[in-house]
Amino acid sequence: MALEVRLFPCLSDNYAILIRDQKSGDAATIDTPDADTILQTAEQLGWRLTRVFNTHWHPDHAGGNAAVKAATGAVIYGPSEVSRIAPLDLAVTEGQVIELGASRLTVLDTPGHTNGHVCFHSQEDHVAFVGDTLFALGCGRLFEGTAQTMWASLSKLAALPDETLVYCAHEYTASNARFALSLDRDSVVAARCQEIFDLRAKGEPTVPTTIGLEKATNPFLRASRLASSLGSFTTPAEAFALVRGAKDAFKG
Repeated sequence: MALEVRLFPCLSDNYAILIRDQKSGDAATIDTPDADTILQTAEQLGWRLTRVFNTHWHPDHAGGNAAVKAATGAVIYGPSEVSRIAPLDLAVTEGQVIELGASRLTVLDTPGHTNGHVCFHSQEDHVAFVGDTLFALGCGRLFEGTAQTMWASLSKLAALPDETLVYCAHEYTASNARFALSLDRDSVVAARCQEIFDLRAKGEPTVPTTIGLEKATNPFLRASRLASSLGSFTTPAEAFALVRGAKDAFKG
């Protein structure tokens, strides 16, 4: 892999993610949930932060932009919506290729959680940084977008190769697993959920996941198979809306 990736917890349930191009030594942070923790970790690793890649505008993703830029001079890339709350140097759009040393990441527009949400995909390294669009066994809430929009974004991610490593931004997986089991007693899903509960009992992360694993077990990507118990639907997007609504009301 040309990219090294380091994931570490911060705030109450966020993950901070640092990536480094091995050839040049240039490093970036995916979002800035906790500037102090990000800067301290980069210093401990001896990594030189030159970029910030924001996925969306929410404060637990862009709130540390100013502090990271002040400390490192890093250039900040992200959707234009980030400028609502934080510094942004270069707005990115679908298909744009962002350089980090010799590494290349392609921008994927994935609206739904917010209207401008983006993900960053490295085809060479088979890795995607997906912010709050896709979670392990879950997906982001629809704070700004519609179910149709979010379904299109999830479908775009699901079309990536199965081996693609997926780095999401929160440790929500145990709750997502409990919801998955409320809809689905498939043996593969049950086995994955038990693995997740075991990991969390030991305080270990459930991230990264893979596209293939999510297609096999994530109730939101399997909505058409699961939504019949929740209501009637005629399209995959309508099935997704039923599952998303059930998760929003879930108390487990």
